[in-house]
Amino acid sequence: MSEDKLSSFLKTGSDWARMKTTVPGLFILKLPAYKNNPSRLAVELNPVDESGSPTKKRGLVIRSSKELEEYNKLFQYDKLSSLLKIIDKINPAPKRTKSGEEVLEI
Repeated sequence: MSEDKLSSFLKTGSDWARMKTTVPGLFILKLPAYKNNPSRLAVELNPVDESGSPTKKRGLVIRSSKELEEYNKLFQYDKLSSLLKIIDKINPAPKRTKSGEEVLEI
């Protein structure tokens, strides 16, 4: 990881710019200045498709190592997986268009 490259991205990148990394699904995100806080970088976790492009408009944004530790604690709970399996059963299946199917842009 290049600290110089990250510093340059913070200085010259546009707000909300996303930089790919060598780890699929892990991106560097430039957050805009907000109130008294200056622009800063964060990590975005966002699943990718076959071409390496993010599958979601915005993934999970992690702003600090402390925040990562907090999320890691939450992901350790066994009940989280059980809860999500129940939600998967209850939620209706997502509507998907077939590949190659013509879609009208409105």
